[in-house]
Amino acid sequence: MRPNRLLLFAPLTLTVILVGLVARPAGLGAADVPARLSDQEFWKLTEELSEPNGEFTSDNLLSNERVFSRLVPDLVARTKPGGVYLGVGPEQNFTYIAAMRPRMAFITDIRRGNLHLQLMYKALFELSADRSEFVARLFTKPRQTSLTPASTVTELMNAYWEAFTGDEAAYAANLQAIQNHLTETRAFPLSAEDLSGIAAVYRAFYWYGPSITWSARVSLATQAPTISVNNAGSVTLSIGGPTYWDMVTQTDATGQALSYLASEEKFSFVKELQRKNLIVPVVGNFAGPKALRAVGAYVRAHGATVTAFYLSNVESYLQRAQTWPAFCANVATMPLDDGSVFIRPSGSGIVLRNGQLPIANAGGRTVSASEFRVITSYTPGSAAPGLVPMAADVKACGK
Repeated sequence: MRPNRLLLFAPLTLTVILVGLVARPAGLGAADVPARLSDQEFWKLTEELSEPNGEFTSDNLLSNERVFSRLVPDLVARTKPGGVYLGVGPEQNFTYIAAMRPRMAFITDIRRGNLHLQLMYKALFELSADRSEFVARLFTKPRQTSLTPASTVTELMNAYWEAFTGDEAAYAANLQAIQNHLTETRAFPLSAEDLSGIAAVYRAFYWYGPSITWSARVSLATQAPTISVNNAGSVTLSIGGPTYWDMVTQTDATGQALSYLASEEKFSFVKELQRKNLIVPVVGNFAGPKALRAVGAYVRAHGATVTAFYLSNVESYLQRAQTWPAFCANVATMPLDDGSVFIRPSGSGIVLRNGQLPIANAGGRTVSASEFRVITSYTPGSAAPGLVPMAADVKACGK
């Protein structure tokens, strides 16, 4: 059982050019999705598919959606490996990718800060031989020699929860390794602003450690601790909701761990896609004129299909801004089939029916109605949370 205490804080020192969008010659199939991208192709794709940096209400360094028990088994049952995955936000994408095993993935977010986060993760995956080294690097902690490839994710996270955070020199050395990997090994032409953004993100993981939550800020703003309860009923103090420990130790109804850190096999699958430059971060507004349409055009040009699109709760913000129809029209241009699904973890399209909200079971606990985002202005296709057929949901949208 995880100890009920906060981490030991470390000291703090203070004309669009679209790639691959040419018409696809007849007869090409899914095998035309690249087996790997060169470093130059990866960076060019990231930059040319992206829109200008946008703003959001939080830094979103960690998900707060404890819904893997409800979504991941269904995702595995309903999707076929080998397609293309689309997503938004931070680390939860890795769990969905490890579950459905796509050939390629695009993670689109309105903030360039999410690109910085994804580049940090990319470097850490590629620099780390296994899960233990990855978590040690992520939180700047000494590697725990008691762990083995067979260690459970709970054992893994408990070991690093207990471990003391490294000093400032250890943080600086790890950050330098990340930046050297990106700018020298990969030779990405990162700007000074991008390097500063990556450093700020990594500093947050160093500062908060495994107690980091979705409310953590790159500014390291102090927040009052709250109480959270994990799936096993263990209570711990944390800052602003589920911690990293909580997020990656989620299990299904049988106790089987589900996250990308659940096994070396899951971790290695994501690591291999990163090594091949096939998890591509994109900056873009879901309702914007370029990014999603360009991603869809790239997928179509390479003879592939969008298998799943993880939405988090983005649709609720689009509804408030009255831009959901533009998002719907963007998705309608994508190559979809009957098996393509939206992943709506919290029912972003839920509307009130007879004044009631549905109650779902997430991570072995009952979710209160207040945890659902409520949309009352428009019901996009099937409004229920979970996996929703994409083609049917967007069929009425203009292209």
